[in-house]
Amino acid sequence: MPNEPILEFDKVSLRYGDSWALRDISLTLNPGETRIIFGAAGSGKTTLLKAVIGLVDVDEGHIRLFGKDVTSLRESQLFAVRSGAGVLFQEGGLFDSLSVGENVEYPLLNRQAGEDKISPEDAEKRVRDTLRFVELEQTFDKFPAEISGGMRRRVGIARAIVTEPPLVLYDSPTAGLDPITANTIMALVAKERDVRNSASLIVTHRYQDGEIMSDFRYDADEEDLKPVKGGADRRKQERTKFIVMKEGQIVFFGSRQELESSPDEYVKRFVRHEENHAQ
Repeated sequence: MPNEPILEFDKVSLRYGDSWALRDISLTLNPGETRIIFGAAGSGKTTLLKAVIGLVDVDEGHIRLFGKDVTSLRESQLFAVRSGAGVLFQEGGLFDSLSVGENVEYPLLNRQAGEDKISPEDAEKRVRDTLRFVELEQTFDKFPAEISGGMRRRVGIARAIVTEPPLVLYDSPTAGLDPITANTIMALVAKERDVRNSASLIVTHRYQDGEIMSDFRYDADEEDLKPVKGGADRRKQERTKFIVMKEGQIVFFGSRQELESSPDEYVKRFVRHEENHAQ
């Protein structure tokens, strides 16, 4: 149902030996909402993303994805649930031996079964449309080694969204990119959210990634990002929340303004300081 949460974590914990990977995590994500996740290395950010689609088994608690408890599903049952979530892996995660078009097509062909089966012609059209969405249709026949790092990341986004999933997981989408390319990537993430009302979980080390998602919206008429203003824009802005993780726990949850005013020294580490605000 449209008003039901896409994702729910209910007191989820996972321990590796003596260390907490996740500790008493509870959160809810609805259509069109965004969660920006910060945290030091080893704080549990990527583990949280993996837990969403059942790539790790948790020790306690429950995770409901699209209304199904993924913590109680067998691997064969998880496959169908995972197909509803797009994933952008670190560094893009493309297959070097496949062309760009084949990379983007991969989740389409591998999720289809029964009445959902898609014809090769329709699959190619969907792939080309999605590459056009990320402004890379001209790369259809190229291989990953023939395009730039920023382009590969955009192809990774195309592969993550080609099935038009209601939820997209982004693991460090701007890592290793120059600021201009990184902003281009985040503009595409915002475009996906605002055009299709998809929910987003974004792990990042770059504070500006969160600023873009919080303070800008994609204007489909002008095909560009526009600053959030009042009224409906402001309500949309409230759908973006920031999470800070430490040793497997959520130690902060709130708006960008609340994040910037937090007195906690650990939380403050992830806020861009004023002297770095210049574009």
